Amino acid sequence: MASGDDVTLLSYEEARDQLVDVVSQLEQGTATLEESLTLWERGEALATRCEEWLLGAKKRLEAARTGADSQANAE
Repeated sequence: MASGDDVTLLSYEEARDQLVDVVSQLEQGTATLEESLTLWERGEALATRCEEWLLGAKKRLEAARTGADSQANAE
């Protein structure tokens, strides 16, 4: 996992798994300050990516629910 990897290309599951790994590494407390900062920045990017996926899923569910409600009302 290179810190330069583009998180926008990750699936939700990939981003989540990498975020868990980053948190684990930070919790160990064995990284240098510079490594910790790099890990923190990566974790922030991964958390943002996960949030984007979840917000997108929520919007899709709301749209599907609205569409189903509209169809039911039309019948």
